[in-house]
Amino acid sequence: MKKRNCSARAFAPAHITGFFCIQDHEDPCKKGSIGCGIVLDGGVITTVTFSEKLDDTQITLNGEIVCADTTRSVVDMLSNSPMLVESIANIPVGCGFGASGAGALSTAYALNDALSLNLTAEKIIETAHIAEVVNRSGLGDVIAQSYGGVVIRKKAGAPQYSSVDWIPVAEKEIFCLALGELDTRHVISDPDIVWRINAMGKGAMKKLLASPSFETFMRCSRDFALGTGLASNLIIDIIEAVESAGGLASQAMLGESVFVTAVPERREEVIETLSEFGQPAAYFINNCRAGLL
Repeated sequence: MKKRNCSARAFAPAHITGFFCIQDHEDPCKKGSIGCGIVLDGGVITTVTFSEKLDDTQITLNGEIVCADTTRSVVDMLSNSPMLVESIANIPVGCGFGASGAGALSTAYALNDALSLNLTAEKIIETAHIAEVVNRSGLGDVIAQSYGGVVIRKKAGAPQYSSVDWIPVAEKEIFCLALGELDTRHVISDPDIVWRINAMGKGAMKKLLASPSFETFMRCSRDFALGTGLASNLIIDIIEAVESAGGLASQAMLGESVFVTAVPERREEVIETLSEFGQPAAYFINNCRAGLL
């Protein structure tokens, strides 16, 4: 099954969740979240290599050795031998851009090819999804990263249990400002926060499905961030400033980050406003999805 010194490379895109509702279950295949988010053209490229010289799996991110528990779980599930896993991310890590899911999913795709596992896409996605929910690094990013665009997750879980729809949009520019990290494990383990998330998430989903447009998604996401109390004072200040400049803004879940959109005639004004708080990065929403390179 395994070739010596074999290697493969894969990509998985960033995913920003605007709002969500946690669906808990003892079976990790049935655990996850419903909600809506956007898939960006930035993400994580992972190269996996099998070498007999390795005594243990080694994972690097942007050249530095990391623990990467979620990615390591993928390796443990798919390989009987140590692997060298080298990921390059051009998105912020730990800030609500789905980097852990992207790392796990790109690793799963690359391992399948490098080790000639002959898994279908559904099984690859399932493996990455299980790794993510077991390690509490995310709940729905992997599913969204497998589709692209503006993804509505209507039922939670791995592919065989989930239900996904999407909002058709033309390629759209998104400005992102990453200010810091939120501990996903802590947030999704706190009963009070989970209650607020689920209450607001159900309401947001109902509003979105009643009028499924990108503008509705942005406004529902904004209301979710404010209503759950997850938005810090700084995040609130940025959202209000961007809206005053004519843009739409919300918080990336779960991270101390803001994502912003603007109509062309207000683009420069919105960028100037956002730049008062830091250096924004520009991405595009499009139909890119995870797969081999």
